Amino acid sequence: MAGMAGRMSTVVKAKISKLLDRAEDPGETLDYSYTKQLESLQQVKKGIADVVTAKKRLGMQAQKLEQSVVKLDTQARQALAAGNEELARTALERKQLAQTELQGLDQQVAELQAQQEKLTESEKRLRGKIEAFRTKKEVIKAQYSAADAQVRISEAATGVGEEMADVGLAMQRAVDKTEDMKARASAVEELEAAGTFEDLTMLGEGKDDIDRELAELGAGGAVDDEMAKLKAELGSGSAKPKGELGAGEQA
Repeated sequence: MAGMAGRMSTVVKAKISKLLDRAEDPGETLDYSYTKQLESLQQVKKGIADVVTAKKRLGMQAQKLEQSVVKLDTQARQALAAGNEELARTALERKQLAQTELQGLDQQVAELQAQQEKLTESEKRLRGKIEAFRTKKEVIKAQYSAADAQVRISEAATGVGEEMADVGLAMQRAVDKTEDMKARASAVEELEAAGTFEDLTMLGEGKDDIDRELAELGAGGAVDDEMAKLKAELGSGSAKPKGELGAGEQA
């Protein structure tokens, strides 16, 4: 049962594949592929936009930290000039933290810049491939349309299209039936010439060879009786001399 189920599954899949192949339009398939490639390109562009946005955001933070470093440096100088070393030290400590954070932001911005450049290069290559695919797609669609039109014209001219399949089968059946009737007619003529139908008629009346022989014998006896009767009548009449002719008779 498992083997039969497997074969049935294979047959069903084969038929479905054949139906799909008939229903498939290469032009629609190519257009769909082109659309999916455009969607991929849009995703790459969105990724580039996200990277640029993140880089801009980090740049704004870095700019604020730079301003904070300058401000803290000025405050440290002013506090030290005023003789407040503790305040100057606190300002310098905050300045150091801001500079460390600024270095981290600069590194992140550099990484985002490298990522942006890679994505931009990938987007450029992908855009070139999609453009080449679009050109080739249009060429293939034009070739397919021309080939399809040629096939339809040829089928219409030669009558071998799918629409003519039933007509061809019906014509073949008519030819086969005509040949069969000709053969039967020829057989009937041959049997009729051989007298087969007469024998069948005689058998239908219930007569066989013995009946026919008996009938022939009966007919022969009746002829003999009639002959004897005529001889008796002639023998009882007057005989004419040889050489004499009756009245009205000529030599």
